[in-house]
Amino acid sequence: MDDEAAAPTEPAVDEHLIREAERIAEALVFASAQPVSEGFIADRVPRGIDVRSIMQRLKADYATRGVNLIQVDGAADLSFVIRRDDNEVRKLSRAALEVLAIIAYHQPVTRAEIEDIRGVQTSKGTLDVLMESGWVRFRGRRRTPGRPVTLGTTRDFLDHFGLEELRDLPGLEELKGAGLLSGRIPANFNIPSPLMSDELTEDEDPITQLDLEELGLLAPGGASDE
Repeated sequence: MDDEAAAPTEPAVDEHLIREAERIAEALVFASAQPVSEGFIADRVPRGIDVRSIMQRLKADYATRGVNLIQVDGAADLSFVIRRDDNEVRKLSRAALEVLAIIAYHQPVTRAEIEDIRGVQTSKGTLDVLMESGWVRFRGRRRTPGRPVTLGTTRDFLDHFGLEELRDLPGLEELKGAGLLSGRIPANFNIPSPLMSDELTEDEDPITQLDLEELGLLAPGGASDE
């Protein structure tokens, strides 16, 4: 009998036990204020579980989330810790909230149209904050003199405010009921219906590489700043 045949085979671990071990390991890491070692986890999961394999699976699973599982080197017994990405949106100013509301309801809309609705100029900083938050994006360029950029909201905007689609934005009566419209409302006042599609309208052209360079979003030669 050769060595391969003589070597004992380890029994396969039940998939249910593996999933249970993943849940236990995940809970241990989240509950601890300090990095958690493989040995610590191994003592608390079912016997026969490959803890290192479990942790690598969890690490891969969290790689695309806002919370990441990272391995801490420099220890005899490798440890794992949860790290939260610091990408919280800063508190928006009143001006930014007004601009965001106008873009949401009037999209596609240009900066000049936003200023016409608000009655005051809109600073570049206000639009930059909304762009950095991931709630507003450049849609295209209007087919009018000067070819102004059109703005619209993003999927992240809908997700943050718990909306499935733009048609779920509150209407006039809902805004009144929430106390967001106070004082005497003009008789002809109405809430516009935003464009429900991400497709460009007939009076919009797509944004090109040259447009991105002009807007400062793409370095000359085609390499994005991000």
